[in-house]
Amino acid sequence: MKALVLALVLLPLLIGGRAEEGEQCSTCESRQQSKLMRLRSIKAQILSLLRLDQAPNISREAVRQLLPRAPPLLELLSQYEQKGGMADDDEEQATTETIIAVATEPPGTKGNSVPRCCLFSLSPKILPDNIVKAQLWFHLRLGQKATTVSMQLSRLSSRSSIRSLQLAVDAQTNPWQSVDMKQPLQAWLESPESNFGIEIKAVDADGKDLAVTSAESGEEGLQPFLEVKIAESPKRSRRDSGLDCDERSTESRCCRYPLTVDFEDFGWDWIIAPKRYKANYCSGECEQVHLQKYPHTHLVNKANPRGTAGPCCTPTKMSPINMLYFNHQEQIIYGKIPSMVVDLCGCS
Repeated sequence: MKALVLALVLLPLLIGGRAEEGEQCSTCESRQQSKLMRLRSIKAQILSLLRLDQAPNISREAVRQLLPRAPPLLELLSQYEQKGGMADDDEEQATTETIIAVATEPPGTKGNSVPRCCLFSLSPKILPDNIVKAQLWFHLRLGQKATTVSMQLSRLSSRSSIRSLQLAVDAQTNPWQSVDMKQPLQAWLESPESNFGIEIKAVDADGKDLAVTSAESGEEGLQPFLEVKIAESPKRSRRDSGLDCDERSTESRCCRYPLTVDFEDFGWDWIIAPKRYKANYCSGECEQVHLQKYPHTHLVNKANPRGTAGPCCTPTKMSPINMLYFNHQEQIIYGKIPSMVVDLCGCS
């Protein structure tokens, strides 16, 4: 009789324990589904934002050959390497963005006397009044002896001078040199029809042109490029708050969970940096009892209980990341990709 009573007492506890384990298991499965959906969404979102039908087919070896070995890019890559390839997760760079445009050849220049350099495809983000800095970087073929280089930048169309300067160089001089291009760039943007590209010449005392203007064999990654830093309008930060959880959490409500995206796992070698970044994702339930912060949603669901799935746990605040990548034309682009990091989650 005592054994029967003990069994009746323990039975609800065992059933309750199994039910609780089942709920936790269901929560884990739901969370795993949210994570997989977030990863698929990130891949599709990046390709869509960059206007790519599919990921560029560029190997790691091609990246090493094509990436300009210039000071600003090397400094940028060094910053990522110091963080283990991770994107910076603070908002320090939220007010500026750097865009890199690598020189291309004007169409129809092969086999004639027209200079083969340089055209620059400018991002529509660059406007005359938001340019903070614009530098033209070019590489010189330096020898062992000291010499004076006459640097001349001219418009390809009219051959009229844009800028000229004298450089004293020797074997110790950094072969990468830069020229301020803020004013010419602003003039191009104000009168786009005047942007026919520029011709770069760097002639030494013997009349030899030392400027690398195209990616010839052995000179890959040494072609000229524009480095443009633009200012962005400051955005007001929302003061919302949301739950933060980790993977061991038993929280059933809508919560933000950590998720690190590794582009190498995608097989995306065309993304130069970052190799990884903290994307985060949202998962959890949005019960009516949790909707005091969202009275409008609560009233709508109450007024129309049929035909509505109710509120969902979704990102309520997201932030961008800076990305250095190749497009299909093997052009290097460094820019800001919006809405890549989940900062807050909520029911809506």
